[in-house]
Amino acid sequence: MSEAPALFSVLRQSADAGCVAVIERLVADAPDHHLSRINALAFARRHRLDEEKTIAAFLHAARIGLFELSWNVLCPGCGGVLDVNATLKSVHAEEYNCALCAAGYEPTLDEMVDVTFTVSPRIRRIAAHDPHTLPNWEYYRQVFWGSGVDLPETGLEKAVEKMTLDSIELPPGEKAHLSLTLPAEFLIVFEPVTHAAQFIDIKGEPASERQNLTLVYTNLRAPTGTMELRPGPLRLSLENRTDRRILPGIWIANDTMHEFIGKRRPFLTAKRLLSNQTFRDIYRTDTLDVDQRLKITSLTFLFTDLKGSTELYERVGDLVAFDLVREHFRVLNESVAAEGGAVVKTIGDAVMATFATPDRALAAALRMREAMRALNATHGREDLLLKIGIHEGPCLAVSLNERQDYFGQTVNIASRVQGLAISRSILATAPVIDNPQSANLLSGGEKPKAQHHMLRGVGSEVAIYEIP
Repeated sequence: MSEAPALFSVLRQSADAGCVAVIERLVADAPDHHLSRINALAFARRHRLDEEKTIAAFLHAARIGLFELSWNVLCPGCGGVLDVNATLKSVHAEEYNCALCAAGYEPTLDEMVDVTFTVSPRIRRIAAHDPHTLPNWEYYRQVFWGSGVDLPETGLEKAVEKMTLDSIELPPGEKAHLSLTLPAEFLIVFEPVTHAAQFIDIKGEPASERQNLTLVYTNLRAPTGTMELRPGPLRLSLENRTDRRILPGIWIANDTMHEFIGKRRPFLTAKRLLSNQTFRDIYRTDTLDVDQRLKITSLTFLFTDLKGSTELYERVGDLVAFDLVREHFRVLNESVAAEGGAVVKTIGDAVMATFATPDRALAAALRMREAMRALNATHGREDLLLKIGIHEGPCLAVSLNERQDYFGQTVNIASRVQGLAISRSILATAPVIDNPQSANLLSGGEKPKAQHHMLRGVGSEVAIYEIP
């Protein structure tokens, strides 16, 4: 750990001191599994830290080499990790298949890619750096399942015994034979290293003679199949033809299993990270390849523009106007960052920002309006009149002009909504206003009323609400 003190000294210069202190104690004293695929949101909650400051601290820590950042493609069904990537650029498959769920999924950045942090082996060597030495169920905890699966801190092995008939560790090139008594249940022989599964439907009259089943594991992933067997004795033969240790287990697919893997907790999604200002500042263009098009099913866009900025330059002169506009950008950036959003780009005097949820965008807009009022008050004139438009919906994360950007009709509508605003207006669409958390923000005042407008490029009228 000789590098750690110097790197933590560097980290304290860019990240929140309280977060850095907790992370430093974690690296020094925590058990190994606490340093593998850290869920930044769970970490913040456990240590009563601010989420945004915690995310920023881990990002800065990863950038200087204290941690390794990982983009993990998850199965929406079981929460298992289908692919691990050091960069989002590697998430390029059109479909990811889960053998345990026997389903394929087109990747989206909302809930299918989680971002985790693992301590660098240069700082502290942990068991997860050599995953094929991990005990069976610790392999599941630290390698197979994503950080959104809420596993028990202690007693994991005892908990999984309730849904497991048997399990075994099988070295490369080895064979094993298991003698089992099959219950009248639906069983899954699952192997997490090769991500292979065999479904067995146990039904019918009990078998009077021993049944036999052979499963061979190779480096090629076979599709999940289903076979029928009868209750009673089974001789299960397993053969490992891979170059790695494997961990086949026989699971009972009952309510206990579904309840166990169904316990979830919030995790840091790729969508949220792409809308994080610290991430955008640190990683800039090193996010997506030029030809990547990654789907996001829900993202909120906020556009701003200054009313009469051309007249402002004419009225007060270029130097004064430039300083005013620069100050306006500062307060907008602060408002966006305060609500966990990110400024994607500026276009003249306009700003495009993104937020993971509509309520955060609405809260940022309200902050902006108050900040602009205060800024105008300090100058004693209404020089800066801000127009704001907000819309939520699906989009594509892309790389444009050497910048991580977004594309799609949602972006177009958000821009058009802002174009309808008059001086000092906040306009939002129904998906923003109908969000329950947005409703809570507006509960103390007058309820916004809808006006229907035709927007260029949109085939039907759109309900637009002005925020009082």
